[in-house]
Parts: sequence; structure tokens; C-alpha cells
Amino acid sequence: MKDQNSASFILTGFNHDLGFRVFEFDYREKGRTVTQHTVRADLLLVRKHGIHIQDLPLLCRKVLDDCEDQDRTGSMTLSEAAMVACAEQAAARHQAGKRRKPPQPGNGNTAPELDPAGSH
Repeated sequence: MKDQNSASFILTGFNHDLGFRVFEFDYREKGRTVTQHTVRADLLLVRKHGIHIQDLPLLCRKVLDDCEDQDRTGSMTLSEAAMVACAEQAAARHQAGKRRKPPQPGNGNTAPELDPAGSH
């Protein structure tokens, strides 16, 4: 469970603005809103890099979390570099999943074979 006194970004909503999805976040400390922030994501770049739309809120929050306090402004635009990094991480996870070995027979993960004659 997260400490009530910790600071975090909370997604409060989103809207659309001329080819951008704009995510709205509250920065909260000790249970109260300190500042409000927006992060704009260019939907053409999102499609270009194969990023799933449902991944955007977490990607935007990560960008806010990674910014130093002095570098963070009330309004930011998700950079193409951040999108490329996200796409590369997703591709690496996909490749890692493909390299996993399938379960081997006889390792306890299979059902026991039945005797076709019905004997015990």
C-alpha cells in the first residue's frame, strides 16, 4: 500500500485536441493537489511507433515522474524519443516472450496418460 504522505501523479482525465490526446494529471503531496499538469501525445507518432493507445497514460506519467522538479512545467508534449524508447522496450519484451521454452512433456505439467484397455 502506498504511503499517504508520498507524492505522486494521478491521472484525472484526457481530451482530444487536433490530432493529440491530452492527458491531465494532478501532482499530489500529503493527500492534496499541489499542481496540475498536462502531457500531449501526438497520435500520428503513436501510430508510427506502434504504441498501444492504452499504454499512453502510463508512458505520460513516467515522463512526468522522470523529470526533475525544475524541468517539469504545467504542460508538456510527449517526445518522439520517449515513444521510440517505449516501442523498443515493448519489442524487447515481445522477443523475450518468444524465446521462452515451451513446457517439456513429463515435467509434471501434463495429465497422466490413460491406459486404452482400461486396466489399472
